[in-house]
Parts: sequence; C-alpha cells; structure tokens
Amino acid sequence: MKTSNFISLLEEHQDKSLLFEYAPAMLVGTNYHITEVKHITVDSVDCGAQTDSWKETVIQLWESPAELGKENYMTSYKALGILKKVGQMKSYNMDAVVKIEYGNAMFHTSQLHVIDFEIKENKLVIKLTVNPTDCKAKEICGVSETNTVETNSCAPGSGCC
Repeated sequence: MKTSNFISLLEEHQDKSLLFEYAPAMLVGTNYHITEVKHITVDSVDCGAQTDSWKETVIQLWESPAELGKENYMTSYKALGILKKVGQMKSYNMDAVVKIEYGNAMFHTSQLHVIDFEIKENKLVIKLTVNPTDCKAKEICGVSETNTVETNSCAPGSGCC
C-alpha cells in the first residue's frame, strides 16, 4: 500500500479505532504508540549486479508496558494527527510504500507490509504480513522459481521455524 492510500484510509475512517493485525488473529496491543515515522530511500544492488531504488514510509509501533490492559485502541483520527504533524516537519513521498515496524516478546521485530484492511463495527483493522527475502536476479543467478519458499510457509505458528 502506498503512503497516500494509507493516509486516505485513515481520513475515511477517522471515527474508528485503529487496529493492526501482525499475523492471523494476532493484534498489536491496545497499549501501542506510534513512536517513529521514517522516510527511507533505498539504493540497492542485487546479487545479479542490478541496481534499484525506491522510497518507503516506515511507521514504528511500540507497546507501552505502563499501559498494559488499556481499554481502548488509538483512533484513526489520532494516528492521522500524528502522521500529519510528521508530514509538516518532513514531507512524505506519497508514492512510497508504507510499512509498519513492530515486534513484541513473541514476535520478532520486523517491517511488515500492509496487505489488506477490514472494517469491523467501529474498528479499522490493518492487516500486515512479513514478506520473505527473495533473489531478484533469479535468471542471472540460475535460481529456479521451484527452489523458492512459499510466502506464508514461515508464518508464526506454521511450525517452519
């Protein structure tokens, strides 16, 4: 999802609680805060000596131990306010891919991709996934598609890891 789509989604659902599903049926706790927004430029060289570059907006979530058991989630309105304040200080590239950075004691810190969202009653649930590493130069490196691991085969609870 692009940064522009994410911000528009929050604007459309300002009256809803904002939840993040980091794995199937696993939600970031009600005690989360947006602790950092990163504007990242990636300049890369892959294993086939091919160059690439792209932009990312990384929104970091952190669960406050002091607020365990908090009753309500942050609203989309509040999250939007935080993101707008950041945008006034450092402009967004609205075409940049948005990622959510999150981890807890049971889930390794990772930059998660937004794959979908769902509206449930008064909640906006942002669905996240871990994208596995991949060889971008399969033809140059002689790697066949059949040698790659299926995207969800190492999902939490799959027994893979």
